[in-house]
Amino acid sequence: MITISDISARIAGRLLLDHASVSLPSGTKAGLVGRNGAGKSTLFRLITGDLGAESGTISIPKNARMGQVKQEAPGTEDSLITIVLSADKERAALLAEAETATDPHRIAEIQMRLVDIDAHSAEARAASILSGLGFDQEAQAKPASSFSGGWRMRVALASVLFTEPDLLLLDEPTNYLDLEGTMWLEDYIRRYPHTVIIISHDRDLLNNAVNSIVHLDQKKLTFYRGNYDQFERQKAEADELQMKAKAKNDAARKHLQSFIDRFKAKASKAKQAQSRVKALERMGTVAAVIEDHVQPITFPEPEKQPASPIVAISGGAVGYEPGKPILRGLNLRIDNDDRIALLGSNGNGKSTFAKFISGRLAPESGEMRLAPSLKIGFFAQHQLDDLVPNETPVEHVRRLMPTEPEAKVRARVAQMGLATEKMATAAKDLSGGEKARLLMGLAAFHAPNLLILDEPTNHLDIDSRRALIEALNDYDGAVILISHDRHLIEATVDRLWLVNNGTVTSFEGDMEEYRDLIVASGKKKDDEKQRQPEEQSSKADQRKLNADKRASLAPLKKKINEIESLTGKLEKLIQALDAELADPALYEKAPAKAAEKAKQRGEAAAKLAAAEEQWLELSAEYEEAMAS
Repeated sequence: MITISDISARIAGRLLLDHASVSLPSGTKAGLVGRNGAGKSTLFRLITGDLGAESGTISIPKNARMGQVKQEAPGTEDSLITIVLSADKERAALLAEAETATDPHRIAEIQMRLVDIDAHSAEARAASILSGLGFDQEAQAKPASSFSGGWRMRVALASVLFTEPDLLLLDEPTNYLDLEGTMWLEDYIRRYPHTVIIISHDRDLLNNAVNSIVHLDQKKLTFYRGNYDQFERQKAEADELQMKAKAKNDAARKHLQSFIDRFKAKASKAKQAQSRVKALERMGTVAAVIEDHVQPITFPEPEKQPASPIVAISGGAVGYEPGKPILRGLNLRIDNDDRIALLGSNGNGKSTFAKFISGRLAPESGEMRLAPSLKIGFFAQHQLDDLVPNETPVEHVRRLMPTEPEAKVRARVAQMGLATEKMATAAKDLSGGEKARLLMGLAAFHAPNLLILDEPTNHLDIDSRRALIEALNDYDGAVILISHDRHLIEATVDRLWLVNNGTVTSFEGDMEEYRDLIVASGKKKDDEKQRQPEEQSSKADQRKLNADKRASLAPLKKKINEIESLTGKLEKLIQALDAELADPALYEKAPAKAAEKAKQRGEAAAKLAAAEEQWLELSAEYEEAMAS
């Protein structure tokens, strides 16, 4: 389908691809991964012909149709459904010609071609795609100009999906989707009948929707079969083999060089020494594995956690206009160790709820009680614009600690995960990921007891997202998280709240159940008109029974989640102790400390075994109860 041969390219004088090659078979679903700035978007521009290469070729079948999301979202007065339908240029041209054609033979050709491209089901297909991306039937009839830029980008995505190109190029499509839209897109890409190349840092999308990974690293392209988890394993194994080969090569070269150095001056050994020189030249060298470590993220620990509940809401309602609440009937509590993810489509009120908890919106009715001396840190993507463009990270932080010495100010900036060379860089010249790190660090600067993160990952690559997961798991305060990154949610939270139908309720299932619910509801919308009323009623009854069953099992599910959280902490503790016990210096300098560490390790292992046994028992009990 597509062959990239020996291609090199520069942007602003910087070499991004250096004689890189890769081939993708037809029908491949490939994830293009690599660090931010490595050149992934540049490669897309080379494939589409928007950018010329210094050398090399890109071969694509002559008649293959290529599609990618337009950079500018549609903002016309046309309805959304009209915009999506008009994206299929051939269909639009044939329908227009059919209105005026008089030649019977040409009319027959037009009608046959319309049948071939399935033109008569086009409106239903367009509506289905728009629905999956969050537009209900009423919204589909509205003009594009009535929607914000983020929502219009969804229309642009719907348009390219509707045309079903032979080669579909998607560059970070989830950045303007919510979790529900991301789950729908994941399912759509997995079932897509043609070739897809997708740039994404969403680990679940790369695990569930693609069947291969193209890694852009050190200006080269490497093809791996399998999903992202399989790529990581293959890459780690290849790196390990290369390190062993390098060590063996270095040892052999050192041995030869030692002989040459010892005997090259002796006449009796000159011939042998010269042959060793030639052998050394023939041997060559093995390149070292270049480890590109990501900067860690650290959130300061709260000095003292207030007693639970830290937030209690009774009969709460909140909105932006008096008498028009977005959310109502809020009866919730947040404890000091809660890790909560907010689920629900964009526009349902997740960010409104986050602003309400953070104090940025006052309750319209009801009561919200906060624990005494509660500190709340709040991060939202739109706040990236609040950074002072010409000020450096050091200057942003110095404003919060004006009397501290320069070394302490820089130490705080380093905790945010910004490298030394970035500390003196103006905010406007930082990358999106670096701005997000700075803003998260400023939000958590005063060691909050409750940290609220609204879409923190949009500008973070996969390794930086892993650093965020580690930072959240190390943080002792409570967390409320809004994110379209399912892996981040599953790795850091233990409670799910659903923001839907004008209120917030607990969701007792896990993320896999929520994904099934989203995908099933999308398919249900496509065919529910064809169902009989009796069937709808019986399914509604079954859903109610399932919901009642989950509610009755909620305490058991919560206990299972608590044990999962405990096992995660114990595994991390054991890993840390193993790292310390692996250091021979510990036994020489502090044998008593080594013994104590070994004892702690044994106790942690015993607790982990007991927790895992309990988890298995409770999980079996939960699954049996749900199945009965």
